[in-house]
Amino acid sequence: MIEVKSLVKKFGSKAALDGISFTIEAGSVFGLVGSNGAGKSTLLRSLAGIYQPESGEILVDGLKPFENSTVKSKLFFISDYPYFFAQSNMKEMADFYSKTYPTWDAQRYEELCTLFPLDQNARIINMSKGMQRQVALINALSVRPDYLLLDEIFDGLDPVMRQLLKKLVSSEVSERGMSVIIASHNLRELEDLCDHVGLMHKGGVVFEQELDALKLGIHRVQAIFKPMPLQEALQDLDIIKQDTRGSLVNFVIRGKREDILEKLNALNPVFTELLPLTLEEVFISEMEVAGYDIENILK
Repeated sequence: MIEVKSLVKKFGSKAALDGISFTIEAGSVFGLVGSNGAGKSTLLRSLAGIYQPESGEILVDGLKPFENSTVKSKLFFISDYPYFFAQSNMKEMADFYSKTYPTWDAQRYEELCTLFPLDQNARIINMSKGMQRQVALINALSVRPDYLLLDEIFDGLDPVMRQLLKKLVSSEVSERGMSVIIASHNLRELEDLCDHVGLMHKGGVVFEQELDALKLGIHRVQAIFKPMPLQEALQDLDIIKQDTRGSLVNFVIRGKREDILEKLNALNPVFTELLPLTLEEVFISEMEVAGYDIENILK
């Protein structure tokens, strides 16, 4: 389990993380989303024990990660720009990690090398960004970590490799109970993989919630009504957003699907339909409620 309690991390006078708190249960896949500069990468580096917080604390299985080799042996962090030794190839990096992590699985490494079409003797610095991420993933999964921290891991991967990544990570989570924290702008990919999501903005957490509960608790509705004082008729509904195009009224409504349909049908609409929301639409709606300028978020 990872526990983040009132965490503050500053660079100079600027707070990159401003008193954030949340818990990530073991065996979960937690997605971090937010605008550039929201604090996602800083949070991942703090979880990995690279940054020491000014105040608050991080606990990984009850222990602080900063300068703690016991904690660091349990986790693997792939940054937005994965680090490799200068002029090294895959075999040399694998040799390094095999000596660094007691959980290194040589058989797993060979299996993964057959899945990713990479030349193990080629210098990593000459590889594309996507190929370098594949090398980092092979090393990470061969370590068999309890906690895998990924920063913009989908960037540079083609559709086939993205699907392979999701399959491999899901397998590790289901079979070993590995916990995964992914920071990404790619909400579509997170929607397929994560069971929990957290929205960060300006160093804080706007909200964090189980993905299914989040999506089931908010709905997009299209309806046509007979002439009536509509606002008065709909006052019992928790309407987040509403706009009218001709006779068609579009809503975003928070609540249970059954309760919403019951209240709408009581008004004898000419037409009504509940439509599924994407993860991005859910986040935009929640941010509007929280009063954030969505034009500068999730670009």
